[in-house]
Amino acid sequence: MLPPAQLAILAASVVLFVPMGLAGWHLSRTKMLFFSGILFIFLFAAVHLTPYFLSASHLLLASVLFPSPPTYPLLPPSSCLPFLHRISWTRAPDPVWSWDRSAPVHSCGFQSISNRDASILLNGSWILVAGDSQARLLVLALLRLLLDPASLASIEPDLFKRHSDYHIAIADRGIKIDFLWAPYERNITDLLVREIQPVPRYPDVMVLGSGLWHMLHVTNSSHYGESVSRIKEAVFSLHSPVLPHMFWLGLPTLIKSKLNTDEKRERMSNAMLEAYVREVAKTKILRQSGGPLVLLDVRLLSQGCGARCTDDGMHYDGVVYNAALQIMLNALVIESQQRIE
Repeated sequence: MLPPAQLAILAASVVLFVPMGLAGWHLSRTKMLFFSGILFIFLFAAVHLTPYFLSASHLLLASVLFPSPPTYPLLPPSSCLPFLHRISWTRAPDPVWSWDRSAPVHSCGFQSISNRDASILLNGSWILVAGDSQARLLVLALLRLLLDPASLASIEPDLFKRHSDYHIAIADRGIKIDFLWAPYERNITDLLVREIQPVPRYPDVMVLGSGLWHMLHVTNSSHYGESVSRIKEAVFSLHSPVLPHMFWLGLPTLIKSKLNTDEKRERMSNAMLEAYVREVAKTKILRQSGGPLVLLDVRLLSQGCGARCTDDGMHYDGVVYNAALQIMLNALVIESQQRIE
């Protein structure tokens, strides 16, 4: 292919000599000038556009001969929430979980949040957790992440006082954590309606969840659904320019053979658990169905860990609640649009 300079000389020669040749064919002066103008415009465009067509053809050829390695498209942050529970378990010798290696999970860049990163992410935050013993175990997982072993050992007796609230402030990071004992759904509704006020401010993070006590003592899935609907209404009644990041702590997998009373084995069946889970979905309180709360699916996580992870058939080893905590922290990273380096 001729370089652009030589193409220009060739074009000029064509413009000059072709009309002269045509004049020999006895074309009129007007027709000759018109033809020359059209020819000049065509050749001018050809000379200036040819390099771009050549570059495009070279790029196309290079992409065919030397394909680039496969890459995963980066997903917008909000699109990553549905993939937070895509985790895998290794059960030997001890249960260990990790996010799976599928393309969307890889693109979202989920990671295990360290003590340092959690301290930065939650710096200056007020975290309120309200619920039953499952919620208390999530608070324990959070404190295990934020505190050193000696500090944790000193506060565990207070955290596990039976049927009680627990409050702690981590002064050097400005983190305040409140656990409120709320075993029934009406307890959570009352909390939202009467105790959580916009002045001085709402909590930055709220985790709500109950159902085990209702299943044991009421054992009525439709009533449970109505109670969760009232929680949803109470959430929508909150008024503030900036509402909390809100999570729903789901029910765990129940291992009937390990439940420690006849009453539990009779009432807390897998069929009843399925009915309770369906009722929560029907309320549309969860983000996946357009609601305000992001699900922390303890049922899925405990099922992955397996029966060896529970002694009493409903409360699980710390690794399950650590997984739920890490899912929550990664959701906060997504919703706050922060980056963990």
